[in-house]
Amino acid sequence: MKPAKNGDEVENDTKWNIEEKPVKIDKWDTAAVKNALDDAAKKVMKEKFGYVESHRLMDLRLLICTIAVGFSLFALVWDYLRPFPESRPVLIICVLSYFVLMGILTLYTTYMEKGIFLVALQKDEAGVDPDDRWELASMLKKYDDMYHLSMTFQDGKTGITRTKEISKCVANYFDENGLLCFDLFEPEITQLQSKISAEGKKD
Repeated sequence: MKPAKNGDEVENDTKWNIEEKPVKIDKWDTAAVKNALDDAAKKVMKEKFGYVESHRLMDLRLLICTIAVGFSLFALVWDYLRPFPESRPVLIICVLSYFVLMGILTLYTTYMEKGIFLVALQKDEAGVDPDDRWELASMLKKYDDMYHLSMTFQDGKTGITRTKEISKCVANYFDENGLLCFDLFEPEITQLQSKISAEGKKD
């Protein structure tokens, strides 16, 4: 599969398969509903348009968590080797470090991730220009039925960004049994991508 060029769909000899296995969830579970829609949107961007997922945003979050867990494990081992009260200063440092890192993690997820669940790169076919960047972010509040999805494109050469958003009831995409109607959701993602690409061509 070749990456999409200039925002166009990937051209394949075989028809793109919009769904391999039906996704069924508990329609009253807000988190499950959001995750199902997020995964479906991610599938469209990666498989239909051929964009390459970047894990850098998630990797940084995992790094912060790993360091925090490292402090916890170090405190546990140190207390085993040098029982309290001898281990008290080290325990205090480790506990404070853990809470500081949790604070940093909260700030990171709030102001950096901002609900972003996919960062995808549109590779330059010639390999000369920087990769264009696509971001998908979503929000579905607890006990709410409105799914908010935003798609942001950043031009790799100019740095110019363009964003489109949709807000629709989740009932538009799930049947009464909680089965995701992928054929109804996929056009929403395609339309967002097409609108953003069309604006880029005008510019």
